[in-house]
Amino acid sequence: MYRFLVVIEKTASNYSAYSPDLPGCVATGKTREDVEANMYESIRFHLDGLRADNLVIPENTAFAEVMAVAA
Repeated sequence: MYRFLVVIEKTASNYSAYSPDLPGCVATGKTREDVEANMYESIRFHLDGLRADNLVIPENTAFAEVMAVAA
């Protein structure tokens, strides 16, 4: 099993997602639930493509932290 950080952003009309450790692996969706499901499938497809091309699946190196900052 692989674990990758996924960044989800709300746009004016939908949601978008990407993984910093998987360049080019992106997804969109009308709702957050949609984009999460689409990104899951996008990652699976991306990993299948890497395997088919005999490329190494990258190590997970990205991480995130939510910080509270007093303004």
